[in-house]
Amino acid sequence: MSRRIGVLTSGGDAPGMNAAIRTVVRTALSFKMEPFGIYRGYHGLINDEIEKLVSSSVSGIIQRGGTVLKSARSQEFMTKQGLEMAVNNLKKHKIDSVVIIGGDGSFRGALSLMKHGIKIIGIPATIDNDIPCTDFSIGFDTAVNTVMDAVNKIRDTASSHERIYVVEVMGRHSGNIALYSGLAVGADSILIPEVPFELDQVCEKIRLAYEAGKNHNIVVVAEGISLPSDDIRNVSFGVGKYIEEHTGYETRIVILGHIQRGGSPTVNDRLLASRLAYHAVSLIHQGKSGKMVGEVDKLIKSWDLQYALAQEHTINMEYYRLASILSSL
Repeated sequence: MSRRIGVLTSGGDAPGMNAAIRTVVRTALSFKMEPFGIYRGYHGLINDEIEKLVSSSVSGIIQRGGTVLKSARSQEFMTKQGLEMAVNNLKKHKIDSVVIIGGDGSFRGALSLMKHGIKIIGIPATIDNDIPCTDFSIGFDTAVNTVMDAVNKIRDTASSHERIYVVEVMGRHSGNIALYSGLAVGADSILIPEVPFELDQVCEKIRLAYEAGKNHNIVVVAEGISLPSDDIRNVSFGVGKYIEEHTGYETRIVILGHIQRGGSPTVNDRLLASRLAYHAVSLIHQGKSGKMVGEVDKLIKSWDLQYALAQEHTINMEYYRLASILSSL
């Protein structure tokens, strides 16, 4: 059984990471294990930014966004020398297991540690919600609620000025934030990378809406979509320019950006983070390694991490079809 367990957060921060850290520490203590915080992800692991944690170390953090353990990118960890330094630091502190809280890249780093004899368990935490083998990742629910609140405010001014608003949301190559938030706010069009679209059809839909008496329009765009023109670097500006030129209606662009990563986590994210982290530490206590925990149909399950990374995370097409129906005239 592992006696010393490390916990780190890596990649983009996500609301709910602190709730997961809190649960890892206190669950480990309940199992008579010694928890250690690894600061600044794999970068901190290489530089020996490791500190023993006690119960009071995680007091008052469950409501905070971001991550108290910080996060940083590390190209050095991808090198043989960097990986060896990371493993040596774990061995120096007699840490034989690590809970990795992060996304796809973080999990691939975890597999590298496992090859050097370190027990690892992955907890999916990314606002993009693009990790296979879990319905939701930590941070997604908060991000979607942030977008919903922002678009509700944007709709007020869109209606007042009778304009079209193109709202760009995050998600890398995943359209989950755009889809879920677009459905929740009643967007008129939702453009995501997983489903082909024609801007001419979007324009025709806008024209028909205005002819029917609607005085504004909301188009939610995922940052990962592709546009035909290679000279358009920013997708939302490309969409907005095309719409204005082909409809004649005044169009404004809003890029919500990193506000989607911040803020106090929702109830759903706090509960999800706590349940996943408890299960992760329980697996390590049982001697398990190389696993990822996730929530499927409200149940917490675990999968082989290599298997999970080999799967493709698919979009909820039922939600997409529903959004299309509800936005039709």
